[in-house]
Amino acid sequence: MSADTHSSTSPDTTPYVLVLYYSRHGATQTLAEQIVAGIESIPGIQARLRRVPEVSTTCEQTTPEIPDSGAMYATLDDLRQCAGLALGSPTRFGNMAAPLKYFLDSTSELWMNGSLIDKPATAFSASSSLHGGQETTLMTMLVPLLHHGMVYAGVPYSATELLETTQGGTPYGTTHVSGKRGDNDVNDHERRLAVAQGKRIARLALAMQPLRENR
Repeated sequence: MSADTHSSTSPDTTPYVLVLYYSRHGATQTLAEQIVAGIESIPGIQARLRRVPEVSTTCEQTTPEIPDSGAMYATLDDLRQCAGLALGSPTRFGNMAAPLKYFLDSTSELWMNGSLIDKPATAFSASSSLHGGQETTLMTMLVPLLHHGMVYAGVPYSATELLETTQGGTPYGTTHVSGKRGDNDVNDHERRLAVAQGKRIARLALAMQPLRENR
């Protein structure tokens, strides 16, 4: 994977889509990686893969600035400078997970400056059961993006896997059903939907760039 996972700034001026996620058991991370693959198949744009750290009710607990493995933690600059955003979270009682909500709650500065206005955004999710709140979780991620003035893009039915899947996949964003014990791998339908979602957000980010420049 060629996504920039180590530096906080791009080495050149090529626009990038920020793929930002929280994943506890790996399913949401797998979807994120497939979205990255879709983005990076489109010429002229890159993907930047980032995650958010855990949060804890223990006030003394701290998280290292650099994780031991995997994608780097996101910064506000990652979000400020992106050309588009793909946001991912597992379901938590039909809602996004607390670590992702905590990060979004820290973005008031970007909202006050209109930093994300007219940038395209999309979302993805995973749950253990088919009716575990995937669509409502996507909606909870959609709400703050609209407050930021972003333009939301789901997965259109031109991605025919939406008509074929018997597990994850919605027009609001790609999803995955991991199973009660978390032993369901991301299947081919879900992978193809995530790649298609990545391609779409990349194309929209490039197409909407002149609109942002002329604001």
